[in-house]
Amino acid sequence: MGLFGQLRALLQGKRVDVEKRFEILQKAISGTMSRFYKARDRETGRVVGLKILDPAKLAFFESRFKGLKKPSEGEILAQLKHPHIVELYEYGRTTQGEHYLLMEFIEGPGMNSLLIGRSTQLDGRRVPLIRQAAEALAAVHAAGFIHRDVCPRNFMVSPDLQSLKLIDFGLTVPATPEFMQPGNRTGTPNYMAPELVKRQPTDQRLDVFAFGVSAYEICTFQLPWERGSTGLAAMAHATQPPIEIERYRPQIHPRLAEAITRAIARNRDERLASMKEFLKLIEGLEHEDAPQPPGAAG
Repeated sequence: MGLFGQLRALLQGKRVDVEKRFEILQKAISGTMSRFYKARDRETGRVVGLKILDPAKLAFFESRFKGLKKPSEGEILAQLKHPHIVELYEYGRTTQGEHYLLMEFIEGPGMNSLLIGRSTQLDGRRVPLIRQAAEALAAVHAAGFIHRDVCPRNFMVSPDLQSLKLIDFGLTVPATPEFMQPGNRTGTPNYMAPELVKRQPTDQRLDVFAFGVSAYEICTFQLPWERGSTGLAAMAHATQPPIEIERYRPQIHPRLAEAITRAIARNRDERLASMKEFLKLIEGLEHEDAPQPPGAAG
């Protein structure tokens, strides 16, 4: 449909008939508030990712921001143009009244799948992928948003593991005072920052923490705290120190270890202030492990 076609459709109140316009190629993957399909757009012949939001779940989430002008996921993603952020083609409403987003379909695994499988394909590729993820998140922050659900599941990796893209902006909010007040505890428990768990005001450092936990897991296949699936797991982030990353990966490059450790500082004021700071700490680094001294290999 393109930008002008989409604008015209919005002005005319036109809605998309999903069954007529798209050929579903892969069954839905259910998310927290949506269904995601691999589909072929009959208008363009292009294979796309089609995300359809659940009206009831979306309404429940957005009720947290009653009285605020919260932009929709489509409006947010439309502002984010970056090589390591999923590309949005269009967004709008279906004939059933559901919000939809049409975006590029990324062939390849989620980072979480590689971690669950302890993929050896990550060897030697970790730092470039972590850098790309950091650049994507830095772009989100520069645009004035907080992603709020940074975790390995939301990084899609290319089949050759040469690149990745940040996805899923369903929980994203503007980084403005009214959206950073205590009470909104959405996110994935294993990656939640202590201030979120303790119902304190938040800012973009919430994402820095979640990113740091993700980078820690990419390097070690472990988490800095005991893994869990409920809010109780996240409570440990506020009450216990993280396990030093060197315990799981003794050979890790010191600069990478420092960057990750500072990103997951429990005290927000001691944490890296931005993703730009993280990128500066790993500038020029290409491998996750420190060089071995001569004669040490073998």
